[in-house]
Amino acid sequence: MADLNFLVPVPDMVLAHTELLSPQAFGRKLKIHTKQNGIPELDQVSIAIIGVLENRNDVNYIGETFNLNEVRQALYKLFPGSWSSVVADLGDIPKGETLEDTYFAVKETVTELVKANIIPIILGGSQDLTYPMYRAFDSLIPMVNIVNVDSKFDLGDSSKPMKNDSFVGKIILEEPYNLFNYATIGYQTYFNSQEEIDLMEKLYFESYRLGEVSNDITLVEPAMRDANIVSVDLGAMKASEVSLNQKVSPNGLDGKEICAITRYAGISNKVSALGIFEYKPSKDDEITCVLIAQMIWYFIEGYNNRVNDTDFKDENIYQKFITLVDSQELNFYKSIKTGRWWIEIPFLNEINNKLKRHTLLPCMHQDYLDACNNIIPERWYKAYQKNCV
Repeated sequence: MADLNFLVPVPDMVLAHTELLSPQAFGRKLKIHTKQNGIPELDQVSIAIIGVLENRNDVNYIGETFNLNEVRQALYKLFPGSWSSVVADLGDIPKGETLEDTYFAVKETVTELVKANIIPIILGGSQDLTYPMYRAFDSLIPMVNIVNVDSKFDLGDSSKPMKNDSFVGKIILEEPYNLFNYATIGYQTYFNSQEEIDLMEKLYFESYRLGEVSNDITLVEPAMRDANIVSVDLGAMKASEVSLNQKVSPNGLDGKEICAITRYAGISNKVSALGIFEYKPSKDDEITCVLIAQMIWYFIEGYNNRVNDTDFKDENIYQKFITLVDSQELNFYKSIKTGRWWIEIPFLNEINNKLKRHTLLPCMHQDYLDACNNIIPERWYKAYQKNCV
């Protein structure tokens, strides 16, 4: 792949550490980009890990640099599950001369990997790197769904230069307009202005409050099932779960919840890129590194449990349920194979071919029960409204 020439090898000190691990450890099973052997053959690879050493658009940037050595060491120590997928660590994309250089390298690298049916796991760096990940899909699919696991919406003021807390505004307003849905998981109201909350509603985007997610983690599964890109801000974690430099808020997701979320992302047949951002090395302990390693482990575990249950042409693999809500007929589909549910969105704008693939929307069994009680499911309503535009 010509466009992988932006990558530099995994550092020798990490490789030396790997030699001391058990032969059964994950680090001994990986295909690794090394100085000696170059980029490994990717023919059989399903998932590729890539570090991006860029944080200049962090609003708190003071010129510090960082590396991902400790993250890799924590990941390599883990033992893989019963996985059939081949995983590669392709090394790092270093800071470019300018931010635009780094963005270009990320965009081209992600495009090449996704075209080759390889899921990139991007480790950063500031979360504005989600923007070049999104732009990587410009030539790949007509419309993109993004899920952001974050305490903030990151909409920001689009009239100002993009930062790690305002990249979504640029995604929404910059051509080509390829964003269909944006969902935020784990947001905390007091970190978001009322204007941003109102804008999320106006644009019919989805948001799941921290309390809702902690009360029922399965709420996030349909959003993940419909996502192309999942971006995780480590600032969404509660302070007790992370290292000293990583602490943002006493409230947030715990380790078990974030691992469940990344597992849902892995299980999703649609997720084609994962980003884990806002890593800040801390000398007090390595707990954040271990957390990131476990998040990646659960994503790969989920990927290895993917089941293709979306062939709705075959009537033998699903059940169809029809309900009537306020004179609106709603069609639900339940996979016999997995038990997962979908709801059909009536297609109002037949000319808009970009939306063709959104006619079936992942949902929960509870949405069907609500419809039976004359309650319109919120995900359906928001997707329906976007389809009316």
